[in-house]
Amino acid sequence: MKMIINSSENNSSKKIKLNRVMCFGTFDLLHPGHLNYLEQAKKQGDYLIVVIARDETKIKQNKKTLFSENNRLIIIKSLKVVDEAVLGNVDDHFKVILEKKPQVICLGYDHQISEKELEKKLEERGLIVKVKRMKPFKVEKFKSSIIKRKILV
Repeated sequence: MKMIINSSENNSSKKIKLNRVMCFGTFDLLHPGHLNYLEQAKKQGDYLIVVIARDETKIKQNKKTLFSENNRLIIIKSLKVVDEAVLGNVDDHFKVILEKKPQVICLGYDHQISEKELEKKLEERGLIVKVKRMKPFKVEKFKSSIIKRKILV
């Protein structure tokens, strides 16, 4: 499903179809690697939706965040490259995908699931989506875990 926007030009109504792209992340300590990921994702379509990992999910994964999910959401929403940002679902990670129905999903270079596996799981839920893996950006310098280690030393 493509998002349709009505546009008026010289009193005529045009419909513009937008290709929706979705990407995911924690986005704690926003850094140039995150921005590069979002910019790569935006190039895959017209309308970028960013799903922010929930605090509860990070706790279940034994991962600490410095900023709350709401603070991370506010930061991501403020970025020009982002058209929409939402919190993920703790109980069903697929729920937001099924609600927003993107045509493309962009995974970070270090996202655990494979492209084919995610495409298959979505197809089983009745959604055909192209899944793409984004390229890393200076991971030796711009990776949240490395930055946190440097800060917390």
